[in-house]
Amino acid sequence: MEYSQLTLDLRSYSSETRTHHHDYHQLVLPVSGALTMNVGNREGEVRARQMAIIAAGEEHGFSAPDHNRFVVADVPASLAPELERLPAFITLDTSLAHYVTFLHHQLMDGTGNPSGERQMLLLLIQLLKERCGETLLRDRRIEAARAYLDNHFRRAIPLTQLAAVANLSTRQLSELFRRELGMTPQQYLVEKRMQNAWQLLETSELSIQQVADQVGYSSVASFSDRFRKHFGRSPRYFRQIGKQIRRSGKDPAQLNP
Repeated sequence: MEYSQLTLDLRSYSSETRTHHHDYHQLVLPVSGALTMNVGNREGEVRARQMAIIAAGEEHGFSAPDHNRFVVADVPASLAPELERLPAFITLDTSLAHYVTFLHHQLMDGTGNPSGERQMLLLLIQLLKERCGETLLRDRRIEAARAYLDNHFRRAIPLTQLAAVANLSTRQLSELFRRELGMTPQQYLVEKRMQNAWQLLETSELSIQQVADQVGYSSVASFSDRFRKHFGRSPRYFRQIGKQIRRSGKDPAQLNP
């Protein structure tokens, strides 16, 4: 499986028990119902607040006796080799639960594209690494650069400044950053800003202008344009979703669009 063949879609499973393996990683994220699984010698379920990570080549069996739906990502092993080092079953925290809700919305709307799906998967992988409390990057210099972007994403960060933080040349920084994280430092910065903005729109009462300010945009028009290009929807759309979530009082992972 190459980058162009990675998939992110909604799937349902039958009650018939099946066992197989494949040469790519697979992430199974809960939307509704439950999926009983054996991954290697580990047993567990994918259900509300619980997901599964199946490493490439690992034998796994699964069945789902009731109505169910899951967000499933098939990820080339070369895109995220570190996934094989994460647990087979992970409990979702609030941040991950919100992100599963976002992925579900995107897939239901049918507004995705291969480039956008790849970026969404890269961020999901990053969230999983943070959730597990492990630093899985191989190069400490790139980890230093990433941490700096995480802490200062609200302001402009010249590549030369970031390279100095990592003690690398700008060319070395760009090459290593892309190799470790699958994107350039500028793409990571935009991704960080957009995901933070999306979460603020859904969880806070801040105005769209205030959200733009919070993520480093002085112009609400520039922010809205970038946001729409990134997610295929306007900031106002996600603000309305946030209002629905707050009115419903439901867990974000259980709210259907």
